Amino acid sequence: MILSKKKVSIIGTNGIPARYGGFETLAEYLSKFINNDYDLYCYCSKTPREKQLIKYNNTQLIYLPFKANGWQSIIYDGISIIDSLLKHDVLVSLGYSGAFAFPLKYVFRKKLILNIGGIEWQKVRGAKASAKLEILFKKWLEKISVKISDVIIVDNQVIYDYVKSEYQIEPVLAEYGGDHAVFENVNTELINKYKFLKNPYDLTVSRAQEDMNIHILIDAYKTVSNRTLVVVSNWEISEYGKTLKSQNLNKYNNIILLDAIYDLRILNTIRSNCSIYFHMHSLCGTAPSLVEAMSLKLPILCYDVPTNRATTEEKSYYFQNAESIRSILSNLDRNKIRKLGDDMFEIASRRYTWQRIVNLYKICIDNYGKN
Repeated sequence: MILSKKKVSIIGTNGIPARYGGFETLAEYLSKFINNDYDLYCYCSKTPREKQLIKYNNTQLIYLPFKANGWQSIIYDGISIIDSLLKHDVLVSLGYSGAFAFPLKYVFRKKLILNIGGIEWQKVRGAKASAKLEILFKKWLEKISVKISDVIIVDNQVIYDYVKSEYQIEPVLAEYGGDHAVFENVNTELINKYKFLKNPYDLTVSRAQEDMNIHILIDAYKTVSNRTLVVVSNWEISEYGKTLKSQNLNKYNNIILLDAIYDLRILNTIRSNCSIYFHMHSLCGTAPSLVEAMSLKLPILCYDVPTNRATTEEKSYYFQNAESIRSILSNLDRNKIRKLGDDMFEIASRRYTWQRIVNLYKICIDNYGKN
């Protein structure tokens, strides 16, 4: 007798192939590693018909006529959840923006696995009434989604401790893989385009948001004339980014500001060959960009928050202002930099591999939970 496979759906992302952030990359590697164990489905954002795929990584793709971001995301998430509850056995929800539809799982008696991402309400900024309302709304969404889900997955020890303390629930700690990051050697073609590749340079690749703290790094390097800093960012997405770029572009010989680079080969080349990599996130769990940099054996300096310390096991160097960056740089020598890269790679090789992460998801699908 041949047992039918569980039907497992991945919801809450733009879909695969991954072209966006951490959740999409997670969805891609789930599809790559578990497609033989289950009948796998992935819901995808609005895509022109000529670009739609029937399957990817042996995963059935289900396209909806709505975008996964902006105001349409509410409809997108709701339809994804309802359709999945009707057709599939297990839902793997990456994020809880569709939490309003989660209670329907009781009607359909399906298993719901939730990766909550970060502590979203902590990211809200401002003292206005609208910000306070947004915090209350996100706390409510978080609460109902955690209480309703059969399994809670978190991506950082700090979030693990928060969920366990706040909700008396034992979550599953499953971070992200970084071993897909590919080392690329510098070639003549890229040197002609990016002259800084000929010499040592330090790097950050960060979104132009205030919680990325790019301004701190730029301020530090204004007086570190013996080192070159390269910043890759999508400057135009925010007033913060536009202002920072206009104030500093071509103003300092050792500070190079580049627009966002979406060609992965070029980006990997620039990342792979930097002398020091700065991880600037302050409001994230385990950031995919950080574990990718660790997997590339890069010496990494981190913005000092508990989540970054947890990801790097307290083995990086940590800063919160320009002065502490300058102090760290002045005390680093070649041996310390080499050891830092070795330490980051050892942690990544032990913890941040896709095979390990995907195996944790398989255990959740097969064993954990109420169903």
